[in-house]
Amino acid sequence: MILPALFFVMLAVPQEAVQSTDAPAVSSGAAQASIDAGIAHFKRRHFTQAQAEFQRAVDADPSSAAAHFYLGYTIYKICEPRRPNHPDKQKAAAFFAKAYDLDPNFRPAWGR
Repeated sequence: MILPALFFVMLAVPQEAVQSTDAPAVSSGAAQASIDAGIAHFKRRHFTQAQAEFQRAVDADPSSAAAHFYLGYTIYKICEPRRPNHPDKQKAAAFFAKAYDLDPNFRPAWGR
């Protein structure tokens, strides 16, 4: 009796209200565009803007070793002048480790 009632309740819910559990589509083009923009900001020492771009790249393509590496390095550069054991340095190390896990042969190419 409960199962048919749940079925009818589900039919009554509008499709827009149902959240999809599908993973977002990976957009490597968007990730690469964000990486390129992040590198441009990084070279101008605009680390906060670079961090935002690299975060967009990670969000667009979570399997990108480059996006993880550059995000980690930018976080490290932002907290570099602070205490040696700043928590953000641990966060940067986690991004470096993730980049290595994704591609052990990754080498940064700062705009070559």
